[in-house]
Amino acid sequence: MSTLVSNEVILEPVDNKRLSSLCGPFDDNIKQIERRLGVEISYRNNTFKVLGDPLQAKGAVELLKLLYIETQPVKGLIPQLDPQQVHLAIQEARLLERGENNSNSKDVTIRTKRGVIKPRNPNQAQYVANVVNHDITFGIGPAGTGKTYLAVACAVDALERQEVRRILLTRPAVEAGEKLGFLPGDLSQKVDPYLRPLYDALFEMLGFEKVEKLMERNVIEVAPLAYMRGRTLNDAFIILDESQNTTTEQMKMFLTRIGFNSKAVITGDITQVDLPRGVRSGLRNSIEVLENVTDISFNFFKAEDVVRHPVVARIVQAYEQFDSDQERARHAKRLAAEQEKLNASSQDADKDSQ
Repeated sequence: MSTLVSNEVILEPVDNKRLSSLCGPFDDNIKQIERRLGVEISYRNNTFKVLGDPLQAKGAVELLKLLYIETQPVKGLIPQLDPQQVHLAIQEARLLERGENNSNSKDVTIRTKRGVIKPRNPNQAQYVANVVNHDITFGIGPAGTGKTYLAVACAVDALERQEVRRILLTRPAVEAGEKLGFLPGDLSQKVDPYLRPLYDALFEMLGFEKVEKLMERNVIEVAPLAYMRGRTLNDAFIILDESQNTTTEQMKMFLTRIGFNSKAVITGDITQVDLPRGVRSGLRNSIEVLENVTDISFNFFKAEDVVRHPVVARIVQAYEQFDSDQERARHAKRLAAEQEKLNASSQDADKDSQ
């Protein structure tokens, strides 16, 4: 059992309205921090004391500092912190808790015209660093871990720093269990529903009008994966989203489209494959085939990296546990069947010897 420590932090400048926003109604924000980090927090005016495990207490202190910065007035108004902001700030505090320092965090900060985007946990920080330092990067893990969002942020950053001349976003047009039928409209209207998450990230970082202008000039191109065949993509930042729904042939086709001075990021969740039964996922296959190829990095996210509502992480963990239990049950069943065959063979041999 680790020794408890008491850390103190004085939040300045003193501002009762900002302190009220930090603590939340009925101290709800403070209670959320205590519950999530397993610490006790007491305060008087702008002096806060945190009691807990040394690493957790340090993380809670950094968290309080981060949250107090978030309460700085904007056009004379004090922002009111909500549970989502507290949850995201907790992710940042855990990054510090696990030994990541501020300089490492700054190294992977992404700047867009709409603001600064920072990784929320060590896996995200490593993912962004790998995107910067590798020609091809795989981001693999459950929904809500920031795979696609951070990839788009890196692409926007590279475009604005003129490291690439265009951004190309693509994904396989595979229905996620629904039967959409024959959609009306032209090609763009037919594939837009599949590419909506990519559009949403672009609009948030660049604004609707700029995205529209860049798309008109083909600086940003959004297209289904099938339209990549036969092309060579130079000076481009290419993102393949939902790659678990590619076939092995499609994945090979995509990876061989990459030209000079181009980067590619492939994101996907191998637990949510929507391909027809019996068709092998190109993402699963690429993990096995490319694991020892230089200039390619693989980043595997876990349930604890989810930066959406905390219940999403618990949902992912529950599914992972269920799948693990099912696999163990199937393995035990196979072993029992093999043992039964061995016993039957042994009995037959005994009969023959008699």
